[in-house]
Amino acid sequence: MARSETHKTLLTCRAATEGTEKTIKTQETAIIETVSIVGILPECMNGSREDCVDIKRKLTEFVAGALKMKLSDEKTLITHSSNPARFLGYDVRVRRDNSVRLRSDGHTQRLMNSTVELKIPIDDKLNKFLFSKRIILQTRDGKIKPKKREPLLHLTDFEIVSTYNAELRGIANYYGIASNFRDLHYFAYLMEYSCLKTLANRHKCQTTKIREMYKDGLGGWGIPYETKTGKKRLYFADYRECRNVKRVNDRMAIKAVMHSHSTTAFENRLKAKVCELCGSENSPHYELHHVNKVKNLKGKTKWEQIMIAKRRKTMVLCRDCHVKIHK
Repeated sequence: MARSETHKTLLTCRAATEGTEKTIKTQETAIIETVSIVGILPECMNGSREDCVDIKRKLTEFVAGALKMKLSDEKTLITHSSNPARFLGYDVRVRRDNSVRLRSDGHTQRLMNSTVELKIPIDDKLNKFLFSKRIILQTRDGKIKPKKREPLLHLTDFEIVSTYNAELRGIANYYGIASNFRDLHYFAYLMEYSCLKTLANRHKCQTTKIREMYKDGLGGWGIPYETKTGKKRLYFADYRECRNVKRVNDRMAIKAVMHSHSTTAFENRLKAKVCELCGSENSPHYELHHVNKVKNLKGKTKWEQIMIAKRRKTMVLCRDCHVKIHK
């Protein structure tokens, strides 16, 4: 092997084994899959492909003998360290950066060269997430634009913003150690404007009207809500504040649940005069549908699916929808 190719090499291994899982009614076969990544770092700081092949053979023998498992040939790959290897949602590689930086003692050094780098796979992970959640759409010329999320239109404004915040916080917190964390700025932009378009579609207006309706007087916007200590606002999450684990919390998601089950929620939902099933706003009369327990719902009909998703035992309906449910 040429000397230029004898660099640090990453070995991505996935082991899969078959086991049985007994249940009360049936016996199913489960595939147990583990993911690991092995780096070849000898004293000479170079690892050849032959070293990786030898370690792969030894690892296969150990897994088969000691663990009674079998390595998947399709998923057990030998990858050069300069090329990214997918590991737990990250692209892992070793930097080849000869740029020189000044140290605190006044000397210069190549601080970034031969260091491990974790990057966010924007196209494979984030864009796939946005399309799966119907947050964005792709136009004929290839451009990506945010869009409204129709499955969230039956929720309150507070719950819609809380849903977006929970998703944005989770992704920003998980990729907080990535070197290209700042690339989440465009991702957060798409999330925020999709949220604004969802709210605008719910209120039958433009996104500028939503900003005007919920402006805080300081250049931002947020959904006002009542608490025991007074009025507060639910702002759209800032992805930069989710990078530090100590500062990340799910208080907004908890408040969303508490808000939807508050004592004044019934009156507010009835006063809104919007059917939470068909979205009708022209019905002369609205009624409150109630079930005993959410866990007793089977989810076979649309109204049951909505109540299960919202974890709510009540639903505001127009007269026509309420009559259809009880038929």
